[in-house]
Amino acid sequence: MAGRALDEPLLQRSDSTRWARDLQFRGYKDAVKRAKIDPSFTFHELRHTWTSLTIMTGAPLMVVAQNLGHRDTRMVERHYGHLAESYVPEMIRKTAPSFGIAAGGNVVAMA
Repeated sequence: MAGRALDEPLLQRSDSTRWARDLQFRGYKDAVKRAKIDPSFTFHELRHTWTSLTIMTGAPLMVVAQNLGHRDTRMVERHYGHLAESYVPEMIRKTAPSFGIAAGGNVVAMA
């Protein structure tokens, strides 16, 4: 992934288009055999590993969701949200009521 944009598809065809659904199976099966990896290691597990590591390194959940082919972040939040270090504080800041308190007063911001 080095040198690639976060919003680029994980897997691309030679013409740079996204892989179609289930296109990975033949290539994945061949790659697993050549790499002498346990054949029970599935493509889904590879996808799960990539998603987990990408979120833990700070990728925005929307970027990950789009790269996985999701329309929004709901599925990513449900299964991987706990891996995003900033997820809980971000959601609290985004959704907590302000109670009419203006920034810059005597209220200390939470880190």
